[in-house]
Amino acid sequence: MLKQMQQEWFFNIRGDMLSGLVVALALIPEAIAFSIIAGVDPKVGLYASFCIAVIIAFVGGRPGMISAATGAMALLMVTLVKEYGLEYLLAATLLTGVLQIAIGYLKLGALMRFVSKSVVTGFVNALAILIFIAQLPQLTDVTWHVYAVTAAGLGIIYLFPLIPKIGKAVPSTLICIVTLTAAAIYLGLDVRTVGDMGQLPDTLPIFLWPEVPLTLETLWIILPYSLALAIVGLLESLMTANILDELTDTKSNRDQECKGQGIANIGAGLLGGMAGCAMIGQSVINIKSGGRGRLSTFCAGFFLLIMVVFLSDWIGQIPMAALVAVMIMVSIGSFSWTSVRDFKKHPISTNIVMLTTVAVVLSTHNLALGVLAGVVLSALFFVNKISRLMVVQHEHSATELHYQVIGQVFFASSEKLFAAFDFSYAVDKVVIDLTRAHFWDITAVAALDQIVVKYQRLGAQVSLVGVNQASKTVIDKFGLHSDAQIASTLTDSL
Repeated sequence: MLKQMQQEWFFNIRGDMLSGLVVALALIPEAIAFSIIAGVDPKVGLYASFCIAVIIAFVGGRPGMISAATGAMALLMVTLVKEYGLEYLLAATLLTGVLQIAIGYLKLGALMRFVSKSVVTGFVNALAILIFIAQLPQLTDVTWHVYAVTAAGLGIIYLFPLIPKIGKAVPSTLICIVTLTAAAIYLGLDVRTVGDMGQLPDTLPIFLWPEVPLTLETLWIILPYSLALAIVGLLESLMTANILDELTDTKSNRDQECKGQGIANIGAGLLGGMAGCAMIGQSVINIKSGGRGRLSTFCAGFFLLIMVVFLSDWIGQIPMAALVAVMIMVSIGSFSWTSVRDFKKHPISTNIVMLTTVAVVLSTHNLALGVLAGVVLSALFFVNKISRLMVVQHEHSATELHYQVIGQVFFASSEKLFAAFDFSYAVDKVVIDLTRAHFWDITAVAALDQIVVKYQRLGAQVSLVGVNQASKTVIDKFGLHSDAQIASTLTDSL
C-alpha cells in the first residue's frame, strides 16, 4: 500500500506541484468559457473542475491525467439547460456518473482496442486544431499589445528551457504566466484579462441535491443527455489516456478510469458542478510541465479552488494573451507532425481514416462522431483487405474435381467463394479441401451450402476434407447441406 502510494503520489513532488499550479491557471479561463457555452454561471464550471480533478486524483486509472469541465461535454448540455434549467443539469450529471461506473464494472473500457492507431492520430490532430481555433477569438479585433504579449509568451515558453540549470527546474509555462502578468500590470497594457471572462466565485462549493421531481418522467428527460455525456466523456478520457500512455511509456487502467470518471462526476453534481471528463490539452500541459503522478492532478484542482476563491483579485489580472500562448504551445505539441511527414509512406486507407476523423470532428465539433466515423472506416477497410486475401485453387480430371480454399471465409468473401467454383464440369466426385481455410459466420456457411447442394444436384458426390475444429463447429451448427430434406428443398430453389 505505502509502496504504491510512493509510486503514484510522492515520487515527483516538486514537478507535480509546479505542473499542477500551471494547469490550475490554465483551467480558470477554460472552465469559465465552457460554462458560458453550456449556458450556466461560471462558478458551475469552476466548481466542477475543482471537484473532478481532486476526486479523479484518488480514484482514476491514469496518474498525471487532468479531468475537469470540458467543451465537448458542455456542447451536449446546451439544450437541457435551455429547456429545463440548472437543476436538471445537476441531476443529469449524477446519472452520468452512475452510467460511467456501470460501464467500468462491465469492463467496456476494453472496447478501446477496436480504435486503430490512425483514428487516434486523427483524434489528436483534430483536437489540436480545435484548441488552436478556440484561441482565435482572443486574437481577433484586439490591440497590438495582445499580439506582443502572445509572441512574448511563446518566446518564453520555448526559449526558457534552453537556459542552463534553471531552464529545466521550473516549468516555462509558469514563468510565462507570472512574467507576463507582472509586465501587464506594471506597464498598464490594454489587454483582456481572466477577470473579463466572467465573475469568479467568492465562496467554497456546498452540497446541493438537485431540486427535481424523483419520477420516471424526470428520468426520461435526463437519460438521453446522461447517456450521451457518459459515452462522450469516457471516449475522450480513454483516448487521452492512450495518448499519455505513449508520452510517458506507462499503462492506464481503463476500467478503473471509467469508474473514477463516474465517481468524480457524481461528486461534481453534488457540489453544484457540471459533468466533465479528461482534457487532452491540460493533460499535455501537465506532462510537458513535468507532472507525472496523481499529486499533479490533485494540486491542479486544489490550487484552482484556492485561486478562484481566495486570490480572485490577483488571478483576475492574468492576461488572456499569456494563457493563449500556453494553449498554442499545447496545440503545437499535441499535433502529430509525424503523420504529416509520413503521409506518403502510409497506406491510402490509413490516411483516409485519419483525415476522415479530423474532418468529422472539425465539422461537427463532436469528438464521438469523429471517432465513430474513423472506427467504421477502419473496420470497412480491414474487412475489404481480409476478404481479398481469400483464394480458391482447383485441379480436375475426367471424373474428379479437387478444390483448395485458402484464407478467411466470412460475409465479405462468401460471394467470391461461390464464384470461384465451376459447375460446368460433369464429374462424379468433388473434393473441397478446407485445410487452409477458416469459416467465420453463417453467411460463409450458407455459401458453402449452395456449392455443395449445386454439385449434388448435378449428380456429383461432394466431400469436405481438412476442416479445422472451429470451422467444423460453425458448419455443423449452421450448415444445411448435411440434412437431406433441407438439401432437397434448397436444391429445388436453386
